[in-house]
Amino acid sequence: MFDSESLMLASELSPSFTDVVSAPRPSCPPVRRITATKDEQENALEYGLPSSHTLNTVCLSGYLLHYVLSYTQNEDGSLKFAGFAVVCLIVCLTGLGRIYLGMHSGIDIIAGLAVGFVILSFWLSVHDYVDSFIVSGQNVTTFWAALSLLLLFAYPTPELPTPSFEFHTAFDGVAFGIVAGVQQTYHQFHHESVPRIFTPQLTLSAFLGRMLVGIPTILIVKYCSKALAKWILPIVSNTLGIPIKSTSYIPMLKGSVTCKKTEELKQSGYIKKLPVFSSQGSFDVDTGIRFLQYSGLAWSVVDLVPSLFSYLRL
Repeated sequence: MFDSESLMLASELSPSFTDVVSAPRPSCPPVRRITATKDEQENALEYGLPSSHTLNTVCLSGYLLHYVLSYTQNEDGSLKFAGFAVVCLIVCLTGLGRIYLGMHSGIDIIAGLAVGFVILSFWLSVHDYVDSFIVSGQNVTTFWAALSLLLLFAYPTPELPTPSFEFHTAFDGVAFGIVAGVQQTYHQFHHESVPRIFTPQLTLSAFLGRMLVGIPTILIVKYCSKALAKWILPIVSNTLGIPIKSTSYIPMLKGSVTCKKTEELKQSGYIKKLPVFSSQGSFDVDTGIRFLQYSGLAWSVVDLVPSLFSYLRL
């Protein structure tokens, strides 16, 4: 059911590994680093060991292969070998591409492969239990909310600031949104008997109609959830007496603290070092905004949009 959660697990853990090790990327110069877009320039600010692209590719492609073979229950050895060969080719090309772009060394790629295989093996052994818990467990949303907050506050502090924590927050929010939505609507929209594309139950025209309705809805929810978070979180923080700052989302909060530090923040040196806090001991409200934004996006994918499909009979 959750064929995307292996990638989420890898995407949440890979920034943690790189920031714990804090091993720099290959020196530039002499290595020539190729960054054609703004996103690539931002990603280049991360540490290099292990290669997160290689790690994520191993987890995603490996789990997709496992999912396809398990779902089709095909025992053809040649087909399994062909699928395994395709996965190996994709992983190898990804690793070679990262070396060619000057983003990683060979050691980074090998470390990414090793960590990716460990995460994939672990996930394959527990994903059935996780699925069962999410579908039929008790207090699932409450538990996952607490786990999400723990993952945010327990994130390691790197030697130098990197954008890794922002990516970690986004994936953490997506995982929470999916779990919260699926837990509520599994028996309506996510069970094994749901219509699949290119079948009489879901024709190509119906699928295109879903795309035309679903994609704009998801984008609208992402925009609205971000706007609501930017409005609500500062009000809640001021009400609770929490000092806040914003690094990018709220211009009026840049470089200023909205209220005095609490006595606990004054006495705690460790809390000031957490990624969700700035160097002045104030909470970076951008973390909460980003988390709620991506939680809302993911929730709309698994709950709101399927509900619209049902209402519109798509």
